Amino acid sequence: MTPPTIHDTRVPTPRGRLFVRSWQPSGVADAPPIVLFHESLGCSALWRDFPAQLAEATCRRVIAYDRLGFGRSDPCPGRLPLDFIETEPQEAFAAIHTHLALTHFIAFGHSVGGAMAAHVAMAFPETCRGLVTESAMSFVETRTLDGVREAKRAFAAPEQLARLARYHGDRARWVLDAWVDTWLDEAFRDWDLAGVMTRVPCPLLALHGDRDEYGSPRHPERLVAHAAGPAMLRLLPGCGHVPHRERPEAVLATVAAFLE
Repeated sequence: MTPPTIHDTRVPTPRGRLFVRSWQPSGVADAPPIVLFHESLGCSALWRDFPAQLAEATCRRVIAYDRLGFGRSDPCPGRLPLDFIETEPQEAFAAIHTHLALTHFIAFGHSVGGAMAAHVAMAFPETCRGLVTESAMSFVETRTLDGVREAKRAFAAPEQLARLARYHGDRARWVLDAWVDTWLDEAFRDWDLAGVMTRVPCPLLALHGDRDEYGSPRHPERLVAHAAGPAMLRLLPGCGHVPHRERPEAVLATVAAFLE
């Protein structure tokens, strides 16, 4: 099989340029492309080979972008605001939606990217045809906070921060602080996705590992329970917080079947 063709571009926004990469498989029909939303420490490069695999498994174009301040996008000035999840659809994604002329798409988000994907699905009900969440947070759980605190201790080791710098350069510390400071902020404790899901009309697939170190199965259960449209939950046994890396075959097969 011919590998998907990779295309890179930069999308201007009022606050800076976003790095966008797409994977185009050969012989693709006019199916809605899949847009990937990365997690708190992530970027398009940290999806690794999953986007290409997803493009081949679904015969769809796959698009990933680096949020402002992450990866190869422009820096984000100042501290990450606490409403960064809610504002992503109106700011960064709106620019990508227009620039790429997305007449329809599938939103696929990992971890906090799953919450962003849900907000995007709510904000673009006419063009978002489906929502896939993977290890998505839907509220602030004690397990989530414990996982963030443990990760903060682990990143005190210089070699751990150096690993993050491979993808974010001299902004690695900003990326880490943006994640830790947001989730541990008392003002963020009441954050909840339930109200958003009641306004998401498209079909939902909620993927979650039963050994996710950052969130219990209560997260996907709440997403499915509050979804306005048809919804299904797939709990992956023996899987942690990164199913697309730990159980790629199961994720690809489940997503492909859902989109069919």
